[in-house]
Amino acid sequence: MTARPLTPPALQGPTAKEKKYDRQLRLWAASGQQALEDAHVLLLNDGGPGVVGVETLKNLILPGVGSYTVVDDNIVAENDLGINFFLTDDSLGKSRAEETCKYLTELNPDVKGHPVQKSLKRFLGGAIPQDDYPPDPPTLADPNALDNYSLVLFVASKQNNRYLKYVAAYCVRKALPLFFVHSLGLFSHFSIQLPDTFPIVDTHPEPTSTQDLRLLKPWPELEAFAMSKTEDLDTLSNHNHGHVPYLLLLLRFLNDWRVSHDGNVPREYREKKEFKSFVESKARTDNPEGGEENFDEAAAAVLKSLNKPTLPNGLRQIFEDPNCKKPQRDSANFWVVANAIQKFHQTHGSLPLPGALPDMKAQSQDYIQLHNIYKAKARQDVDEVIKSVRSTEADLKRHTPVGTKEIETFCKGAAFVKLIRGQPLPEYGPICQARQKPLHDTLKDDDSLLPIFVAFQAHDLWLQEYFDAPPETDPPISSEKFVLGSLKQSARILIDHNAHLASPGDAGDSRHYVNKIMPRIEPILEEFARADGAELHNISALTGGMVAQEVIKVLTKQYIPIDNTCVFDGITSKSAVFHV
Repeated sequence: MTARPLTPPALQGPTAKEKKYDRQLRLWAASGQQALEDAHVLLLNDGGPGVVGVETLKNLILPGVGSYTVVDDNIVAENDLGINFFLTDDSLGKSRAEETCKYLTELNPDVKGHPVQKSLKRFLGGAIPQDDYPPDPPTLADPNALDNYSLVLFVASKQNNRYLKYVAAYCVRKALPLFFVHSLGLFSHFSIQLPDTFPIVDTHPEPTSTQDLRLLKPWPELEAFAMSKTEDLDTLSNHNHGHVPYLLLLLRFLNDWRVSHDGNVPREYREKKEFKSFVESKARTDNPEGGEENFDEAAAAVLKSLNKPTLPNGLRQIFEDPNCKKPQRDSANFWVVANAIQKFHQTHGSLPLPGALPDMKAQSQDYIQLHNIYKAKARQDVDEVIKSVRSTEADLKRHTPVGTKEIETFCKGAAFVKLIRGQPLPEYGPICQARQKPLHDTLKDDDSLLPIFVAFQAHDLWLQEYFDAPPETDPPISSEKFVLGSLKQSARILIDHNAHLASPGDAGDSRHYVNKIMPRIEPILEEFARADGAELHNISALTGGMVAQEVIKVLTKQYIPIDNTCVFDGITSKSAVFHV
């Protein structure tokens, strides 16, 4: 019986989901997309227009955040229709939370929206006391009120933000990321409060910076391959001579250098320049091309590739952390893997090999073989780290093992792992004590956008004082003149207080400092008074895009989020980031 020819299976094309999210998968891969789809974002809006929060959600729904909840007890009014593009005329008189969710969900049916028509006080379990002096630290009545959420977006209120301190304190205790966003007139700002320890393994450094070639410390397989390809270097044909991978050329010439330099490699800049000239002198110039590209690549790599591996400061701080030195049974996976990487470094004096190779002039067969040698070494290093992790897990009797993929990712980017130390959310009042002097000096810079943040602080301080203890005359809050005067007074208080902390004991300098800074803050305060709590859609839409970008970084734990406050000037179309 004649055998029937086998039909090769049809090629498996991308799934519908991969087609839908193709562009973003190129940015944060399947692991980042899964983290985004597993997330549940909570938007807290209390009294204000809330457009900036809705615009942030829009930019999270489009890439496929798993679900979101909108807490808003407002009814749609005429004013909402002009600034909120997710409301229509038919929405008038209806729940703003429900109408907003209805139109937001149309952007991506895979995302689940949950409207909650409640005030923040009701939603938080009636946790906000009526007195002017909340407990320290502020606590919610329900200790698990926000446990079902991955991240909280708190949009500034048109009245006051006393609820913020309760939510912020809760997020600190629960290690829950919190974003505070405020858009007012032509200006906006947002601040991020991250957990005390927030590690980011996949920081996406520049590809050229991740290349660890180990030319000064090659392993046996690499040395053997280099020897086989360069042993008869002088007798090779012009074609083969011009296609020897530059890494192998450097390894060969380093061996030659050691012979004439007591076994030492070039370390000082002068020696490296001399070695570079030595490499260049070995290139053939009597060929049709008049030179050799692979030798040019070798010479160009001397200064950047012939360096002794050093431990990055960020990783050294991680290794010195008690959580890394002695992980516990309930420690996060990050610390268990970091402990294994630390043991690897102590044993070998280097980090696990990433295994990546740069492009270079070479014959395809040679490049593939060289790449396989690097990948095999990287795999060997990863296996050693995995074995160490499994040993630690067994010793600690941990129930859930760390995923192999997670360990591989850590090993590949170990040199660029970032551990962010979160701090409480910046709010009105004295700027963080440790940052007094740098921020004090920054305010003196005429081009700095820090006055925008100070103006927002003054605005929040005034709202808190006004609504907690209204003046006896009780002028209408809508009086622009009254509002502006109050804002200027609050700004002067803040600037004067921070000036005293930055330069204690110098009252004259403090007055001069306040008089110098106030003219730059007053135009911002005038815009706040004119806006009367209103948002401009274009400013809120742009700000929402910036906030969503940082939210995605936090949810996926990829790339490095800002640290920790961003301001935007809609007049000059400039933004700036400050650590406050």
